[in-house]
Amino acid sequence: MNMTLTEKILARRAGQRQVAPGDNILVDVDVLMTHDVCGPGTIGVFKREFGEKARVWDRTKVVIIPDHYIFTSDRRSNRNVDVLREFVREQSIPYFYDVIDDPNGTWQFDPARGLELAQYGEKYAGVCHIALPEKGHTRPGEVLVGTDSHTCTAGAFGEFATGIGNTDAAFVMGTGKILLRTPPTLYFHLTGALRPGVMAKDVILHAIGEIGFDGATYKAMEFGGAGVTSLDMDDRMTIANMGVEAGAKNAVFEADELTVAFVKARAKLHGTEKPFDVLEPDPGARHEREFTIDLSALEPTVAMHPDPGRRALARKCGDIRLDRAYIGSCTGGKTSDFIAFAEVIFGKEVRVDTFGVPATPQIVRDLKAHRTRGKCTWDVLVDSGVRMTENAGCAACLGGPSDTFGRLNEPLACISTTNRNFPGRMGHAEGRIYLASPYTVAASALEGRIVDPREYLSGATLQEVGA
Repeated sequence: MNMTLTEKILARRAGQRQVAPGDNILVDVDVLMTHDVCGPGTIGVFKREFGEKARVWDRTKVVIIPDHYIFTSDRRSNRNVDVLREFVREQSIPYFYDVIDDPNGTWQFDPARGLELAQYGEKYAGVCHIALPEKGHTRPGEVLVGTDSHTCTAGAFGEFATGIGNTDAAFVMGTGKILLRTPPTLYFHLTGALRPGVMAKDVILHAIGEIGFDGATYKAMEFGGAGVTSLDMDDRMTIANMGVEAGAKNAVFEADELTVAFVKARAKLHGTEKPFDVLEPDPGARHEREFTIDLSALEPTVAMHPDPGRRALARKCGDIRLDRAYIGSCTGGKTSDFIAFAEVIFGKEVRVDTFGVPATPQIVRDLKAHRTRGKCTWDVLVDSGVRMTENAGCAACLGGPSDTFGRLNEPLACISTTNRNFPGRMGHAEGRIYLASPYTVAASALEGRIVDPREYLSGATLQEVGA
């Protein structure tokens, strides 16, 4: 039987010649990731089920990345990282990207530095889904699981990546295996290339709008076709990241030369090199459903409150007034996202409170080194009125304690580059969140209402494609 990419990866790691949708299989895990929100719970279950003195199955395959509720004075949140640090010390886990450099210390919020100046050591890596590839932990053909729903981001690198709960993670921690049901595949055939003013975020919002926010529930979303070659790795990560917003078990791209070059370069830089095999889907593999998306026909798109499947064109949302704009998260806080944002707002001033949270410390460094029209990109953002923080992390994407940078503490209307817009997601239960690309968020921040960003970009046109 011809297999899809997801089926090929799972069959290989289950030690079987083939698998089919619906098959229950015991799969060997290559990487287990956890963070400060779910890590303590996973550790608790692991010790309860395997024993207080139990050892993880392979300490080199466990990656622990605190990133969610970090830069806050809330001591309960701070304590979560302390629990991780104690466990890492006990297990001698090498890949722990701690907030501080002292393995025996504890982190405390420094009011003198506030929320905007860096409060972390050299080991800190930022948002887990961006830190994993940045540090060389994503590899084609592997199985990566993590205690976070957006673990599917790593599918951009040609691997099976999915979010799991604390109990499953504890089982992986003790055995190196996970029981999975093989998902059927929805195949998205991409053609053409994105036009000026349109970004990868518009691609995935369009796809979710096609099938609905539950249209891929426990299915694989596989992206292929000639259009993929026009997308860089940041683009593919953005698309894979939001597969779960349609309910997907995983989202995946076939690895190509660009993927392999990225993976090898990051692994070499950080000493995380391991051999890997690039797997390909079989010709004629069966898909549950197939879709074709012409990238050249897409326009700037918005996910309307309160779910990511409520798709609308930005040019038709001009009557929606905004109180806030936000750029950041694993979806929209990468270097390329901020550069796109800066391109729109260069020399202008935002009309609404706008917050910027880079996903990782490396991105902070990138933005301070990069030049937009001859000017430091970080300064372009700050001089346009964007409140930038050096404290890379998840920040307000998941709400967090009340002192979290950028959190909605009032019922505000916010346009954001993040990935989820359910009620209460960014803080206040009555806040209204609109999801969009960095281009669209930037243009909307300048206007104080949702607008199509193409009027701010040279070479872009507001003419409706195909009209």
